[in-house]
Amino acid sequence: MKQKERDQDQVGLYWVVRRRFLGIRFNTGLGQHILKNPLIVTSIVEKAALRPTDVVLEVGPGTGNMTVKMLEKVKKVIACELDVKLVGELQKRVQGTPLASKLEIKIGDVLKSDLPFFDACVANLPYQISSPFIFKLLLHRPFFRCAVLMFQKEFALRLVARPGSPQYCRLSVNTQLLARVDHLMKVGRNNFKPPPKVESSVVRIEPKNPPPPINFQEWDGLLRIVFVRKNKTLSAVFNSNAVKRLLEQNYRIHCSQNNLKIPENFNIGNLIQGILRDTGYSEKRARIMDIDDFIRVLHGFNAEGIHFS
Repeated sequence: MKQKERDQDQVGLYWVVRRRFLGIRFNTGLGQHILKNPLIVTSIVEKAALRPTDVVLEVGPGTGNMTVKMLEKVKKVIACELDVKLVGELQKRVQGTPLASKLEIKIGDVLKSDLPFFDACVANLPYQISSPFIFKLLLHRPFFRCAVLMFQKEFALRLVARPGSPQYCRLSVNTQLLARVDHLMKVGRNNFKPPPKVESSVVRIEPKNPPPPINFQEWDGLLRIVFVRKNKTLSAVFNSNAVKRLLEQNYRIHCSQNNLKIPENFNIGNLIQGILRDTGYSEKRARIMDIDDFIRVLHGFNAEGIHFS
């Protein structure tokens, strides 16, 4: 297709979208900020590198601007939508077209239901479900190939943050443990209807297959402790009475389950500080530690019978 024809198609889509907005009241409490710029819609779909055989999961399809674009390229789109009014708009948009048979709509809260099989996930995600959804996605089996998702800009920057950066946090480490994450582009608020109060970004996520051989619940338990005060040394973080009580309880459960005797003069604080010294992380701080560092710390604790879940 020539560039002029493509431009005409984009203009045509813009006016279709504009007409469909008239009379629709969006619920921003449900994160309904519809992506109205057809150029950005096209760019997101292209960056997903979709294949004709793909089944695509979309969460929060809204009025279907991105849905329709994907239906033209793939085998099937499974659209998850909470708002029945928008479900009606989406159904009307494809009704009587060849695209209708390729669209499956699931009504309800995506966080409360099992995810279907899919090859790729492409979505302008309701921002309030960003964190729980991304881990539901990354722990989903069987593996999907990639996800291209719109997030609040600050959330997206935390996903891709590296050790030492101000945005580096538990979310960064957990996500990068399970996937490769790349920031693709920024999207200004005026590209949405109604405009959100924040800027947005698009991120590409590719799960690591096979995943690292780590118990994720235990891994996350360690990170919850060290990132509460990420600027403190691990020695100081683990000297907290609340942390020591938790780890002593876990240690006693471990010993009971494995028929191990606990010495009468046992002191959990001494054991913890000894592990940190032996592993070389006593004076390290979570904000500058990478995934390999956290793995070594976790293995050091586990080797002495201390667990985090």
